[in-house]
Amino acid sequence: MESLFDHLLLFLVSLIANLLSALAGGGAGLLQLPALLFLGLPFSLALATHKVASVFLGLGAGARHFRSAQFNLRFILVILAFGLPGVVVGANVILAIPDAIAEIALGVLTLALGIYSVVQPNLGQIHQLKRQTRSGWLLGGLVLLMIGVLNGSLTSGTGLFVTLWLIVWFGLDYKTAIAYTLVLVGIFWNGIGAFTLGFQGQIQWDWLPALIVGSFFGGYLGAHLSIIKGNRLVKRGFEVITVLVGSSLILKNFI
Repeated sequence: MESLFDHLLLFLVSLIANLLSALAGGGAGLLQLPALLFLGLPFSLALATHKVASVFLGLGAGARHFRSAQFNLRFILVILAFGLPGVVVGANVILAIPDAIAEIALGVLTLALGIYSVVQPNLGQIHQLKRQTRSGWLLGGLVLLMIGVLNGSLTSGTGLFVTLWLIVWFGLDYKTAIAYTLVLVGIFWNGIGAFTLGFQGQIQWDWLPALIVGSFFGGYLGAHLSIIKGNRLVKRGFEVITVLVGSSLILKNFI
């Protein structure tokens, strides 16, 4: 990746991936990580590089959401206390998994996310909190721990999993869940994952400037659009993308 065109391509991929992610409440890895793989990076190197860039998705989206969202301290503590240990575990595990297996798993997970989204067209339209008990918080937190492991390892769409779990289990509406996901997963989960992977593996430093700029502005623009426009149309487009990317990654390892 030496030419100006190559870096412009990275910027555009990052901008689009993170804009869609900020609109849908997760999934930057559904486009950005496969793009890095298709451009020739090994899985562990692509994952670490993607993680670093994704922190700036959280910063960009957070810059917009902090102006309009009201955050509950209990949700913040549960998402961080349960999720961060899972991220560290997942980031340590993924480096021992062969690239082909990791890519197939990424494709299957991506495809599953698209299918699930298709069959749940009205999810998260009403904000009605539920399971606000000690057992509700504990069980909800344990699932967040498992999602954290996925975030540290496979990474694809795990932000979307957090968004959907906050909606399904705790009763948040879509926009509120997205705000928590983008800020807490985008900045803190991905930040810890990037540090863990970078410490043990490698990062493609010369690709990062284009990815970081695209992530920040994509995150800000996507958050802005999700606040003022809603997300039904983007949700449908996102479903198409997840199915296509997931299928492509699976087929790539069998052709």
